[in-house]
Amino acid sequence: MEKTELKKEVEHLLKNLPEDADWDDLMYKIYVRQSIEQGLKDSEEGRVISHEEIKKKYQLAK
Repeated sequence: MEKTELKKEVEHLLKNLPEDADWDDLMYKIYVRQSIEQGLKDSEEGRVISHEEIKKKYQLAK
């Protein structure tokens, strides 16, 4: 992500926080956003595991 785009996203996160938000709230929003972006990137690059594979790995298939 380019710096100007990142700054816009940070401004958006800040603007949408409630007035009584604290540092933990901000850090949580950043963490969630980063996790989603990483998941989308992994998906686009084919780093995915099917639901069936996960069930089999953890022996959840019936």
